[in-house]
Order: sequence, then structure tokens, then C-alpha cells
Amino acid sequence: MENKLKHLEFIQGIISRMAANSFYLKGWSLTVFSGLLALSVDQGEVALLLVAVSSSVLFWLLDGYYLWQERLFRHLYDSVRLLEETQIDFAMKIDSSKEKYLCVLTSKTIFLFYFGMLSAAALTYFLTK
Repeated sequence: MENKLKHLEFIQGIISRMAANSFYLKGWSLTVFSGLLALSVDQGEVALLLVAVSSSVLFWLLDGYYLWQERLFRHLYDSVRLLEETQIDFAMKIDSSKEKYLCVLTSKTIFLFYFGMLSAAALTYFLTK
């Protein structure tokens, strides 16, 4: 049972890191977006607004990647917890067919956050024009 618990701890550590990365990315994306949006309004530059939107999209894709990896490792965790002690080999192979990347990008947790930022950019554009 000791090998199984150790393997599950390894996987849980990866899951925790992926969740932390996603959290930090949301913070950075909001900070960068807010700063660029404020500069765009202050200077009246549409180019800065486009940079804010494009950076948000890039953060969205990266955040989606971390959430995708987290979900794949959760699937691995579920499969390892069902294994017998003799079958534990400490493999960290994830099966990317278990979860689709595009489905993760449109999940509620990510979509609402980034869509809200992009909506704020669109609203700012129309209010300043």
C-alpha cells in the first residue's frame, strides 16, 4: 500500500502545481489587462487595447493548457487509485484522449473569466469611440 500512496502523492503534487499555475496566470492576466486598458483609455490608443485583448487571449490559451493538464492528471489519479499494489510502476503517462483541450477552453471556470475581460475591452472600445 505504501507504493500506491507514494504514487498518488506524486500525482497530487502535479495537480496542485497545475492549479497554482492557473491561479497565478489569472492574476497576471488581470493585472496586465487592467494596466493596458487603463493606458489605452488614458492615451486614446486603440493599439494598446488590441495588445490588451491579444495578451488576454494568450493568457486564456495558456490557462486552458494548465487546466487541461490538471484534468488529465486527475484522470491518472483515478486510474492509479484503482490499481492493485503489485501494478504500481510510478508511471506518469497521461492519456490526452480523456479530455479535449477545446472543451477545457470553453469550461465555465475559464470561459467566464476571460470572456468577461474581452467584453470589458469591447465595452471600453465602444464607449471611447
